Amino acid sequence: MDVTSTPYAEGRILEFEKEERIATHLLESFPYDGPRQKILYETREFSAVCPYSGLPDYAYLAIEYIPDRAVVELKSLKYYIVSFRNVGIYQEHATKRLYNDLSALLKPSSLCVKTVYNTRGGIDATCEIRSDAQQPRSHGPDGG
Repeated sequence: MDVTSTPYAEGRILEFEKEERIATHLLESFPYDGPRQKILYETREFSAVCPYSGLPDYAYLAIEYIPDRAVVELKSLKYYIVSFRNVGIYQEHATKRLYNDLSALLKPSSLCVKTVYNTRGGIDATCEIRSDAQQPRSHGPDGG
């Protein structure tokens, strides 16, 4: 390999789908009529594609909500989450899209969507949107 020549990967971007390919239509819910309870769904299998590089972003995803009248059906949620896999969407926008879609479907009493992305370029990225007044906390090295 000639180290003075331009690398093959330099400037290349892998192909990805547009945001319209996110399968919101797959989301289903069922009626809930019970006591106030917190529901938490977690997965370490969330992925989407960085539209800048075309490379995959992997994240831990947490969806926490208090239902009002509906609960999301888990199989439909899994298919919906997997539909992000080949979509080019920035991390912050993916979190917002998850939040908006689930909020529209469920109309919950409260909702929090949090994504914790794998380290990239030495930077850790955590995105969180909450429906309540509580603000996200900083998790710096000093704990504050």
